[in-house]
Amino acid sequence: MRRHAFKTAARLAAPLIAPLLLASAALPALAQIPSENIRGKVTSLVGDKLTVATREGKTAIVTLDKMWGVAVMRPVDMSAIKAGSFIGTTEIEKPGGGGQSLEVHVFPPGVKIGEGHYPWDLKPGSNMTNGTVHAVTAAGKGRELDVEYPTGVRHITVPATVPVVMIGAGDRSLIKPGVALFIHPTKAPDGGWIADRILIGEKGEAPPM
Repeated sequence: MRRHAFKTAARLAAPLIAPLLLASAALPALAQIPSENIRGKVTSLVGDKLTVATREGKTAIVTLDKMWGVAVMRPVDMSAIKAGSFIGTTEIEKPGGGGQSLEVHVFPPGVKIGEGHYPWDLKPGSNMTNGTVHAVTAAGKGRELDVEYPTGVRHITVPATVPVVMIGAGDRSLIKPGVALFIHPTKAPDGGWIADRILIGEKGEAPPM
């Protein structure tokens, strides 16, 4: 039900925000079933068939929707995380409570999709938290955040060393062999994978989430 609600929200918001940018920004929020996330590198793209060498050492073949798009995660300064910003962050539980970020992605203005705190598969024990930054405090070169979402508030430490990125639109021509990517596909009736968007890092770098 939650996943359906996210997709519905994206469709309703589309007329207000550039469709590709919105769809791309929504990507991290949609993955409620970690086993469906695909991380790896492009092996080939022939027609609508994308072949990926996954991080697990397997091969995934993904059928791309005819309207598929590309989003690029571009590094930004830690100062891009401000009170009022809507962010997503992969984080792990700290021994004393709260979370410690492994990465932060800042959503475009006006995009608030996938709010909440839920399991994520970047590494064992990681979670995704999407919400609005209520308070931000400098902690050395890092940050301490209070991130609000409908069911609560999460206190998160952002070390100075973690990647902070902004999500923007990209071109299909960027998808070529060797490029690292992240995809949240859906299952086709025949058991294969279908996707309408591909997330990559700037200059072929791996998306941090």
